[in-house]
Amino acid sequence: MRCYVRSLLGIKCIIFICGDKRFFILRFILIGRVKMNVIVIVEDSLRKDHLGCYGNEWIKTPNIDRFAAESIIFDSAYSEGLPTIPVRVSLLTGRYTLPFRGWQPLEQLDVILPEILWDKGITTALISDTYHMHKPHMGFSRGFDYVEWIRGQESDPWIVDPNVKIDLSKYSDKNWHPAYPGQSVSIVKRQFMQYLRNRAHWKSEENHHIAQVIKASIRWLERVASNSKKFFLLIDSFDPHEPWDPPREYLDMYPVPDYDGLPIIWGGGSIDDWSLAEIRHVRAQYAGTISLCDKWTGLLFEKLDEMGLLDDTAVIFLSDHGEPLGEHGIIKKVRPWPYDELSHIPFIIRLPDKMRVRSKRIRSFVGVQDVAPTVLSLFGIDVPEVMQGRNLIPVVQGEEEAAPIGISGYYRRAWSIRDEKWSFYMWLKLGRVATKEKPELYRYDSNFIPPEPAKYEPYKHQSEKEILTDEEEEKADEMEEKLREFINSLAPSPGDLMAMEFEKRQMSLRHRA
Repeated sequence: MRCYVRSLLGIKCIIFICGDKRFFILRFILIGRVKMNVIVIVEDSLRKDHLGCYGNEWIKTPNIDRFAAESIIFDSAYSEGLPTIPVRVSLLTGRYTLPFRGWQPLEQLDVILPEILWDKGITTALISDTYHMHKPHMGFSRGFDYVEWIRGQESDPWIVDPNVKIDLSKYSDKNWHPAYPGQSVSIVKRQFMQYLRNRAHWKSEENHHIAQVIKASIRWLERVASNSKKFFLLIDSFDPHEPWDPPREYLDMYPVPDYDGLPIIWGGGSIDDWSLAEIRHVRAQYAGTISLCDKWTGLLFEKLDEMGLLDDTAVIFLSDHGEPLGEHGIIKKVRPWPYDELSHIPFIIRLPDKMRVRSKRIRSFVGVQDVAPTVLSLFGIDVPEVMQGRNLIPVVQGEEEAAPIGISGYYRRAWSIRDEKWSFYMWLKLGRVATKEKPELYRYDSNFIPPEPAKYEPYKHQSEKEILTDEEEEKADEMEEKLREFINSLAPSPGDLMAMEFEKRQMSLRHRA
């Protein structure tokens, strides 16, 4: 093996040559001691098809679009294990969760990104309003030097004073319409009232959660940016997850003339219980929330530029999943169905200016599991063998191809696989309420963009329309074989084994009770 140094994309690198194979390994830290920072921004429930940079011409997201124009855009990014918590586990561990665990805490034996960075001279921070991560025993603050939780999202039990006045008469009763099978009106109404208490003190746009998260992130950057140490910042925003509650000016961007009722900012369920005008109204509320997020995300991007951080800071922008808004007959994630509107996510990387990589699109498949290995590579740190995700820097440089397939699903409930043309779904809990039984094969449109809210039609405007399992039986069998082969190729980590054992104990205790 021979080793020599050369400049690659303006950065000195170590190149190892072994036989006829060439391995490019970026080592920004070891050679020249070049400073490198990384910021990861997660915006929950942000649909890829609701951003201008992904082809949507009616949505107003100028700031994210401007950021994307200077970045590498991944067109085929999918979340492997859904929803919120499994995605965060995947992001921090660099692993596939789908075969091994669902909505469960981080385990003691999980090897997670901030703990790897802990003794590498890198200051780390987590700033988030995703209250599910903050719940007791979840463990998502592990390893970070600084953590700031912004409270009050959704039904977070933050404001518990029963004397705080709220006014339900200002909202449609669809906000507490049961969304899940077996859910009662009283439970949903209590959750909605909790949210209203949490936001009862709001005076202006700056009180909205996305604004609070961005302002807190900017304050932290102002404290650490002058420090010579490298930093890693994870910004995890629960917006644009419901409640879709933006200021009026953002709702006015997406008028729905045929709806004249009170605001619906929370409700979900089967569209059989909803009028077309109500569905369109909810889609407008969602779009308005995205534009609100875009405004505040843009302020963060402006601050990074103003502080001179873009020269040596990589920014990774993505979502954990999308959101059904009428597609396949449901509003919100009320069924374990990983269809394209839910599993297909935006994934954008802006590399530091000094790397001289701009304006590139990559169509091959990537996912949340690739974030941790990529961050470690940017810092010049070896990726642990336990991580199953890929370092995407060689993919960006054209040295490697990303995956030819995308995987997504719900632990023990649904698995899916897709290539550039076909998507295939199989359901794992036969007989379970609201779970399907027969596998589904679609010829899907990965570039599908829905119309503006006022023109939306259920079942017509979705990327996967016609089930072709019977007509294309050979293709369905082929996709199922590939799916099972991939899932079976994934070996559990020590953390996965702990999670599986924990789940067994929980189930045993439930049966005894």
